[in-house]
Amino acid sequence: MRHLLTRTIRRRVIGALTAGLLGTAGLATPALAGPRTTPAAAPAQADGLALTPPMGFNNWNSTQCRAEFDESMVEGIADLFVAKGLKDAGYQYVNLDDCWALPTRDADGKLVPDPARFPHGIKAVADYVHAKGLKLGIYTSAGTKTCNPAGFPGALGHEYSDARQFADWGVDYLKYDNCNNQGVDAKQRYTTMRDALKATGRPIVYSICEWGANKPWEWAPDLGQSWRTTGDISDSWGSMLSILKQNLPLAPYAGPGHWNDPDMLEVGNGGMTDTEYRTHFSLWSVMAAPLLIGSDLRTASPATFDILGNKEVIAVDQDPLGKQGAVVSSEGGRWVVAKEMADGSRAVALFNETNTAQRISTTATAVGLPRASAYTLRDLWRHTTANTAGTISATVPAHGTLLVRVTADRKWAEHPPAVELRLDGSPFTEAGRTADFTSTVTDLGRTPAERVSVSLAGPSGWTVRPTSPTAAGALPTGHTLRTTWRVAVPEGTATGAYDLTLRTDYRAPNGVRASSEVPVTATVVAPPPDGVSYLGDLPWISTVNGYGPVERDTSNGESAAGDGHPITIGGTVYAKGLGVHAESDVAFYTGGLCRTVSARVGVDDEKGGAGTVAFAIRADDTTAAATGVLTDGMPAQQLTADVTGARVVHLVVTDGGDGIDSDHADWADAKLTCGA
Repeated sequence: MRHLLTRTIRRRVIGALTAGLLGTAGLATPALAGPRTTPAAAPAQADGLALTPPMGFNNWNSTQCRAEFDESMVEGIADLFVAKGLKDAGYQYVNLDDCWALPTRDADGKLVPDPARFPHGIKAVADYVHAKGLKLGIYTSAGTKTCNPAGFPGALGHEYSDARQFADWGVDYLKYDNCNNQGVDAKQRYTTMRDALKATGRPIVYSICEWGANKPWEWAPDLGQSWRTTGDISDSWGSMLSILKQNLPLAPYAGPGHWNDPDMLEVGNGGMTDTEYRTHFSLWSVMAAPLLIGSDLRTASPATFDILGNKEVIAVDQDPLGKQGAVVSSEGGRWVVAKEMADGSRAVALFNETNTAQRISTTATAVGLPRASAYTLRDLWRHTTANTAGTISATVPAHGTLLVRVTADRKWAEHPPAVELRLDGSPFTEAGRTADFTSTVTDLGRTPAERVSVSLAGPSGWTVRPTSPTAAGALPTGHTLRTTWRVAVPEGTATGAYDLTLRTDYRAPNGVRASSEVPVTATVVAPPPDGVSYLGDLPWISTVNGYGPVERDTSNGESAAGDGHPITIGGTVYAKGLGVHAESDVAFYTGGLCRTVSARVGVDDEKGGAGTVAFAIRADDTTAAATGVLTDGMPAQQLTADVTGARVVHLVVTDGGDGIDSDHADWADAKLTCGA
């Protein structure tokens, strides 16, 4: 649980649906939904609200309760919706979150907008937003107070009065949180507000923010238009991934007017790369999730606007059929998620959970399309169109997602053939050495690829030369151009990840030119030292962490580097180790030169009774040692693994099956033994 975000201090998500270890990155994967667990989809409510997932903005992720959250900011966001084309792309709601009111009601029991933040009142802001052709949302909690410690009034016991105020102000959307609920039955509390909103006569989209604690997907479809399925998201890969895995198995419960809500978008807040943000946006769209921008659009980068404004991806989310994408496969952290579309096509996400580029492949029939001689394949990020004989396959960068829309139509021959680019070889090399790679260009289309050429470019100063042909006159369906490359890494090159670019250019039989490009990462490493070393003293090659950075010799502080405390498990303080937060994966290069990894593991005492995690040590793709679920207050457990022959060792922490809140995990006295 994020102790720096005070609104989540009281939150504890119960009954999450992830468990186990799977994947190159060693993170948990949900079981695929089977026929026995598929409920009948609830019908849309007769009110006609939110027949596609709501799209808009919420200030919380970017401003929380800071003074900058005020009417000027809110109205400025509405202006940007229009100026930046977000309104035209489908975004409608400009939503206020917590801290908009004074801490006390007036003498009549009415809510009072904070006059410092909203000097003209909420109705004036609503009027401004409405004048732009947009809608206004507001926030309160199904408790006596909201989630902020300042104690803003909640709606429990005031539902009809508060709903009436919201309607009179012109509110169009209500986010209804779950803090300070006094133990009152969740369904009862949320039903009362549903009835209160209906009694106003104003159409108000009702967003149930119950955090998935009581499985609202089973009872909320006839109450609200969406329900949160998880705890709060944060701006990190680990948090986004954990929430994704909790929400994916709930696909059967979503549909027009009733949506699973895996929380707001973090795109543009700075804690993830643009590749990871494209994955975030792609998968939320495939899951038919509400798309609520959580970044400050006043300072957003062009890349952020490009991601948020991608109309082809948005069309996947807003498809009127209202199907949430379902998992087709997830082996080894290589995910295929497919969403049925109203026109009969399929949106298909090839998602790479792992820390290295991966080949991910499926077929048109596997994602639910009928058999056909060929298919049209549209890349929704590159905005290119190709034909495929049926294979949907690509090398997907680490943490990346290829999102395509595949159609069985008769116009496939108008497009050039799809090709698959791959670069095989060890991703690890040392300074002053050469590395050998093999590239392949394979025609996936029904038509031949003609005048095919391939190139590989490395970083400045690196020498890249082919040692076999780089061109072919034509590649028929299924045929491959294979080229070997020798890459020389200059002496003195610092350890770390470096980008190479593999590219192919070709023509279709009708003369149309096409190209494809794949970024590939080569990692310059140093061999581990002989003897026994503390892992906290060695360089890692990659990290994934739920909140904040991985810390050396302290606990995880969830925010900036160095904000942790002495590692403490079961009352014992350890001077050395690694502090992480689930979901976490810390990878070390061992080069086949090491024998054992050992550590004392557990939940850090600083969480005060909260936190459930599970630890594992992976040797390459194999789990070499693991614990069961560990909780706060338990003494440290010894975990030792034989990693003989492994090139990479992963220290993995998963969430214990209940989401990542409070999951501060320590690898105390973590040691690596190498050499003879």
